[in-house]
Amino acid sequence: MLQAAGFTPSSSWELVQQSSPETKIVLVVIAIFSLLSWFIIGLKWWQFRRVRQQADRFFGELERTTRLQDAYHAVMKLPPSPFNRLFREGLSFVSELRPGGLAEAAAKGGVLTMTQLEALRMVLGKEVAAERDLMARFISWLATIGSVGPLLGLLGTVLGVMDAFIGIASKGSGNLSAVAPGVAEALVTTVAGLAAAIPAVIAYNVFVNKLGLFAGELEGFANELVGSMAREGLL
Repeated sequence: MLQAAGFTPSSSWELVQQSSPETKIVLVVIAIFSLLSWFIIGLKWWQFRRVRQQADRFFGELERTTRLQDAYHAVMKLPPSPFNRLFREGLSFVSELRPGGLAEAAAKGGVLTMTQLEALRMVLGKEVAAERDLMARFISWLATIGSVGPLLGLLGTVLGVMDAFIGIASKGSGNLSAVAPGVAEALVTTVAGLAAAIPAVIAYNVFVNKLGLFAGELEGFANELVGSMAREGLL
């Protein structure tokens, strides 16, 4: 305990070094959460950046083709991405309903029943949901850290204030010089908790927005794919 040892800290780092074991434990837990949040922030930033690059390349290949059969052969040469997986899933489902390949199915010009068309939409919707859930992995941890960080800081503050009052009672002195070090030590964990929580909450909101845009783009492409199939006589 700071005031019990007669120590007056001159910096925040000295305050942490001379803090009680309870305070140090809380600070270590907060530090672990903070490192975890920054790791997730870096990981998700990289993932969203990579998916954006994949989407640009995928739609660039689509723009160079006029028929779905040509587009299929072009985009399947690209590295796996949410967009070409969705594209493959939709065309594979139609090919299973109309064996013989895309060209032969288009030449026949048959029309799917309403049940088959609804099944196609369900398959595409399931693939969109699966890709959205894959991109959403670990984002919820940022919300958890943003919520728990301040609470851990508050826990450390309460424990620190309790220790400060116990020290004051044992010394029988309640002047400012006796109270201030203990209160300052108690507030360190609150600062640490907020420092861990604020970046996590900001990143969570940013990634949730990016996730919504990503899911919306996938859903729009799924609808466009159904329209292209209908235009080429696959449906």
